[in-house]
Amino acid sequence: MTVASVLQGRPRDLGGFSVRRVLPAGRLQTVGPFIFFDHMGPATFAPGGGVDVRPHPHIGLATVTYLFTGEFMHRDSLGTAQLIRPGDVNWMVAGRGIVHSERTPAESRSAAGGAAIHGIQTWVALPREHEEIEPSFEHHPAPTLPEIREPGVDMRLIAGAAYGRQAPTSVHSPMFYLAATLQQDALVELPGEYAERAAYVVEGEIEVDDARHGVGDMVVFAAGGRATLRAVTAARVMLLGGAPVDGPRQIWWNFVSSSVERIERAKLDWREERFAPVPGDDERIPLPER
Repeated sequence: MTVASVLQGRPRDLGGFSVRRVLPAGRLQTVGPFIFFDHMGPATFAPGGGVDVRPHPHIGLATVTYLFTGEFMHRDSLGTAQLIRPGDVNWMVAGRGIVHSERTPAESRSAAGGAAIHGIQTWVALPREHEEIEPSFEHHPAPTLPEIREPGVDMRLIAGAAYGRQAPTSVHSPMFYLAATLQQDALVELPGEYAERAAYVVEGEIEVDDARHGVGDMVVFAAGGRATLRAVTAARVMLLGGAPVDGPRQIWWNFVSSSVERIERAKLDWREERFAPVPGDDERIPLPER
């Protein structure tokens, strides 16, 4: 068998819309460097409504936002104000600390029928040697991302390297992350050079080892073997993985670190307002009680 495990997204209510949270899972913290994986929507808001993720901090990770529908305005403590649309990539490296917000822009809220959102947000754990690097932000429009086409399959390389191509995102460890659309009966073999690999079903249904998997399933492949899937129906699938993380990570709220002490310092820094503010967005999410 080529499948090591199958993870299923757990519903999480974020206030006005829900997500499927796949990683971290109880029995599996990471796939390659991917330590957090949320499937947002699809959701449509009432006119005037939208996503309002108030400013909040991160350390020790990179966030990756990829949308299929809708748009976000990203603002951060570096002074970035960047709109992201479907097919684009926002890649934010928190390093020693960054604060950001994500909100549905006013133009989308006023659209007839209300704003819609559908996408994937992930966190990538930084290697220990890069956990405290300076924070940074990159935006890569869809046309700048490599496209890979095979019979019945269209793929966009979001981050890392795969199939002989390299994405423009500034990754810090060996990894790959692709958005793939498959016609019915199309086959995909995941890159074989990585120890840890997975496929997440966004839309449709796929088959691996004669077992079918639908929306919300992440199929984690065993190391060393071939990793092939077939589209039972037309499908949208995220392909991801990479080298294993260099040791376990502590996760508390929005903080990721190899050090418990570093997490505690980040908690204190946020509570005492020592993180830099987000220009143009003066709200903040309080530190949780637990």
